[in-house]
Amino acid sequence: MSKTKLIINNNGSIKIEGDFEIMDCDGKVYGLEGRTALGLCRCGLSSNKPFCDGSHRSSFEHESKAFDLPPMKTK
Repeated sequence: MSKTKLIINNNGSIKIEGDFEIMDCDGKVYGLEGRTALGLCRCGLSSNKPFCDGSHRSSFEHESKAFDLPPMKTK
């Protein structure tokens, strides 16, 4: 499979595609049941966090536009 992609959707989720696993803060892996694509919530409204359930549709706005980060600090 190709490398993992994260796609920041306009007014919605972060779509993740590829070969990946998702862990909680204790290192326990979520059972994704073979999925190779899914949406992660970024609006905070999902009742199924960290996964998107579409709750953003009526109250979350953000236009996704790529930009370059400043150089990393070395110290």
